[in-house]
Amino acid sequence: MSKRKQQQQQSAAADESDSDVSLVNVDFDFFDPNPKVDYHALKRLLAQLFSADAELFHLEALAELILAQPLVGTTVKTDGIESDPYAVLTVLNMHVHKNHPSIKSLIAYLLLKSASNVPLHSTLQSLIGSAGITGSTHVGLVISERLINMPVQVVPPMYRMLADEIKWAIDDNEPYRFDHLLFLSRTYKLSPEEEAELIATAPRSSKRQRNAIDPMRSDGGVYSFHPEDEYIQKFASHTLDFAFSNAQPRDKESFGLDTGGRMMLVPAANLPPLIQALNEAYAPPS
Repeated sequence: MSKRKQQQQQSAAADESDSDVSLVNVDFDFFDPNPKVDYHALKRLLAQLFSADAELFHLEALAELILAQPLVGTTVKTDGIESDPYAVLTVLNMHVHKNHPSIKSLIAYLLLKSASNVPLHSTLQSLIGSAGITGSTHVGLVISERLINMPVQVVPPMYRMLADEIKWAIDDNEPYRFDHLLFLSRTYKLSPEEEAELIATAPRSSKRQRNAIDPMRSDGGVYSFHPEDEYIQKFASHTLDFAFSNAQPRDKESFGLDTGGRMMLVPAANLPPLIQALNEAYAPPS
């Protein structure tokens, strides 16, 4: 079942002046996950999401699990249903799939990473720990990833569709009645010198672009790859940034970014106001 086609407009400001602005019009098509054609691209997006620790989570099995529920979740493509997805958003019931190898490894990993944050760790133990995972309180694992050049304006419609699909699934007595949603995301860390360079090289002609740097930053020079994390955190009861277990040490001669992970636990009742906030923050250009 394909989604209703929606058009987003991506704009980029040139460095020289406010009057020199170029617009690139791109049609983004929203589709259900397609088990026949999406497997390899979805696996690549999952590898990007989990970065240095990707090998810990049985990505082949996780991709197959996502594709096994094609009526919940959305992919974004630009060249028809047979093309590779550039973005994905879905939710998995951690209780229903508690014995699935990828979910079992993720539960163990998230409990390990949360150990440094006692309130979050205690909450996760009660929800997805050995006792909680067999209880009646269900947690939805939200998986959201996209190519780095995808505009954030594709995010609000994806979340609107997800909320609708969860509602329809509940109406059909499917196991999507969640008490909490656990969002996974990625971060990167900049040194003070790199932060200063980032600010200095931000386009001077665009005050909006320069100001956009601050919302993506948290304590300790940690930045989010996904701007929407700023709003998800506002509706979260707990947030934790953590280091990847298999990340290689980075020194002054290293290339690339010092990346890490982020988990955000959101009460399911906060999903509607979160979507409203995303709609208001990331409306497509008119």
